Amino acid sequence: MPITVGQDTSKTRKTLEVNGKTIAYYSIPAAEAAGLGEFANLPAALKVVLENMLRFEDGKTVSVEDIKAFSDWGKMGGKNPREIAYRPARVLMQDFTGVPAVVDLAAMRDGIKALGGDPQKINPLNPVDLVIDHSVMIDEFGNPRAFQMNVDREYERNIERYEFLKWGQSAFNNFRVVPPGTGICHQVNLEYLAQTVWTDVDQSGAEVAYPDTLVGTDSHTTMVNGAAVLGWGVGGIEAEAAMLGQPISMLIPEVVGFKLTGEMVEGTTGTDLVLKVVEMLRAKGVVNKFVEFYGDGLDKLPLAQRATIANMAPEYGATCGFFPIDAETLRYLEQTGRDKDRIALVEAYAKENGFWRGSGYDPIYTDTLELDMGTIVPAISGPKRPQDYIALDAAAPAFAKFVEGQRNGKATDRAEARWEAEGGAPEPSDIPGDVGHHAKGWYKTDDGAYQLHDGSIVIASITSCTNTSNPYVMIGAGLVARKARELGLNRKPWVKTSLAPGSQVVSEYLEAAGLQEDLDAVGFNLVGYGCTTCIGNSGPLDGPISKAINDYDLIATSVLSGNRNFEGRISPDVRANYLASPPLVVAYALVGDMNVNIAEDVIGQDKDGNDVYLKDIWPSNAEIAELVEKTVTRKAFQEKYADVFKGDEKWQGVEVKGGETYSWPPTSTYVQNPPYFQGMSKDPGVITNIEGARVLAVLGDMITTDHISPAGSFKESTPAGQYLVEHQVPVREFNSYGSRRGNHEVMMRGTFANIRIKNEMLDGVEGGYTKGPDGAQTSIYEAAMAYQDQGTPLVIFGGELYGAGSSRDWAAKGTALLGVKAVIAESFERIHRSNLVGMGVIPFEFTGGDTRKTLGLTGEETVSIEGLDTVTPLAEVPCTITFKDGTSKTIQLKCRIDTAIEKEYVEHGGVLHYVLRDLAAS
Repeated sequence: MPITVGQDTSKTRKTLEVNGKTIAYYSIPAAEAAGLGEFANLPAALKVVLENMLRFEDGKTVSVEDIKAFSDWGKMGGKNPREIAYRPARVLMQDFTGVPAVVDLAAMRDGIKALGGDPQKINPLNPVDLVIDHSVMIDEFGNPRAFQMNVDREYERNIERYEFLKWGQSAFNNFRVVPPGTGICHQVNLEYLAQTVWTDVDQSGAEVAYPDTLVGTDSHTTMVNGAAVLGWGVGGIEAEAAMLGQPISMLIPEVVGFKLTGEMVEGTTGTDLVLKVVEMLRAKGVVNKFVEFYGDGLDKLPLAQRATIANMAPEYGATCGFFPIDAETLRYLEQTGRDKDRIALVEAYAKENGFWRGSGYDPIYTDTLELDMGTIVPAISGPKRPQDYIALDAAAPAFAKFVEGQRNGKATDRAEARWEAEGGAPEPSDIPGDVGHHAKGWYKTDDGAYQLHDGSIVIASITSCTNTSNPYVMIGAGLVARKARELGLNRKPWVKTSLAPGSQVVSEYLEAAGLQEDLDAVGFNLVGYGCTTCIGNSGPLDGPISKAINDYDLIATSVLSGNRNFEGRISPDVRANYLASPPLVVAYALVGDMNVNIAEDVIGQDKDGNDVYLKDIWPSNAEIAELVEKTVTRKAFQEKYADVFKGDEKWQGVEVKGGETYSWPPTSTYVQNPPYFQGMSKDPGVITNIEGARVLAVLGDMITTDHISPAGSFKESTPAGQYLVEHQVPVREFNSYGSRRGNHEVMMRGTFANIRIKNEMLDGVEGGYTKGPDGAQTSIYEAAMAYQDQGTPLVIFGGELYGAGSSRDWAAKGTALLGVKAVIAESFERIHRSNLVGMGVIPFEFTGGDTRKTLGLTGEETVSIEGLDTVTPLAEVPCTITFKDGTSKTIQLKCRIDTAIEKEYVEHGGVLHYVLRDLAAS
């Protein structure tokens, strides 16, 4: 389908000759020459957005004044928060967030039909790629059968979802599906889909070159910024609107420059670097901002390591972390098998249009900070947040301090008592480190009895595109395994080990280097190609281990090479989770204990009984580089991506059901027709004041979207579990919340149901509980339904950075379906605020120093918010809080409806309602 550009004048549209071929493009230097402003010193990341304005300028959606605003941005020191309409080139999705997006599109086809419109109008206008990567779970591990058994189980669990996605692929235009077992969406995007400079034919029939841009339904869409492709995560709601031709309303962002100097030193990895970057940028404060990396340090930073830094933009809070086009970009495109003509176009376009990072690259930034990469040391991050950076030699003492805080200075004696009741335990072994506040427990296996204690590592997982996209750390992990194997070291028997690469290319070069055999020998067998542990699909622990952890209330730990370690995310049995490089994941599996200072202490004994230290199994940078050069080849990428959309025999055998509209199977517990568009009128409503609302929850700081809408497993006793049992689904088939996102009935019941969330309305209670209308403790879902029956609106109170983490739209959808009309917090993370607006829920921020704590909120209050019927973007409105004793206080709230179009979305009941009415009317 041809792209539609806004105008075709001689002012900014020029042509470029590349390898004998002429191609049109929109020229930033020509815009300067035409008197539209001064743009030469803008950051490359912002020039990408500027080019988008030039290409779509039509005097309506995008005006000349929008273009001139970028010049003003530079003159005003990197600030000019003007509202603009931005159109990304394409959309990337994964199955956890993609299934509900396709469900919405299917429901919109039903909805537009009911409004008298044409269902074919509900079709992606921009290319959409959906990669199935979030569904594989680690049921089997540590043996050669693990991969095939996990794949077989994945299809058993998810066949309804896969049939639905295959229907979507056949029913919608511009929609492709990458089948299960291929890789992780961001790594597939980086290694194959992304082009850095995109091309398409416009309405005049001419081929046009422009920067490759995208939005994705996963927050780590930012990874591709490492290859100079501007992209970030949005909720599925916003992505669906973008697919259907709706521009993304945004403010011209501030751009923080992060200067990298020096180079990495011996013994450090790209993971160590990114964990320090995350810590620094979280401290700096970059929410809603672009971060662009520059400086001569980039000359020594391979693109795979840049991609790791870009991947973790959600962890440091930025919209994106962008790396400009340079010689390393071209080298990576060549290595990964991109077309030679495309690589030539990237170079020519970047140099001609001002996107190239040369030796003198030093643009205007809103603010800057700097890091000498020579100061980086080995590190991990945890136990609850990615920004909680810990130098490796301080990790064991930091864990001991964490345990002391969890135990309040008191050890537990439950382990000893239980074994006494069962007839006695083996002699306990010593626990390394400071054991003053550690609980101990035992578990039995066929091989004997083992002691677990606070700090026992029960999961060690090489997982996530964040690091498996980087051959340097993957080869490094393989070499650690090889050296450990040669010395006779192995994983501890209580550690669940796994290797889940982000693409099949990783397996290709690990096999070519002979390292997969070494990884297998220490338990890191291939378990699948997908997100696995990083998304919470770590699978169940062995029964005796899980029982010991829960019987004795142990603080078990995990170490993973992922990007997230939020509470309750990795495993319901694990309280402390640490992010680390793949080589360190292997090392920690050999030790099996967070109390060991692996930077300095003995980590084991070799075959002859000699002490082994980390330095004895750690490879040199030269060893790693030699193997990377030898085994990571252009041919490997070309072969593995040759049939990326074909899939295996299992995928080819999945049946397609339904035609233009979807025939919703009434018995399905995975895919249900959502209620959003049922009975919808042709005309929008108005924003009304909130009167007499009750409080559903009072929540603290850094409430993540994992807290609001967990992705992992759930128990029979939960509202979601009870729903499935009522629908004859056995507990073994529950799967996960993430896999059930096509069923609003499950997801409503799972909203605010994280096992670690704490509602301050209750005293120290963990889990998704609140007080119902009668004041008694109940589940949040049951309370919300009781309030809905009474016709009572609801509000949520929160602290700082409300909605941090994943882009999951269900955190907003679930909130809306529970009857919440407003979320009042100290600050919001970017994507979740946008998602709330997209679902018609209004975000508000406290002003004047007010917080839930200064107001003494208990959740017994009623809340009324006035001025919404005449509200304007970012206006302050009065909120009256009436306390339990009858007294009241009026405070001012800042309405975080940020733009005029967002106000229209709320008036319509949400962005999809807005789009649906618009398409039906046209």
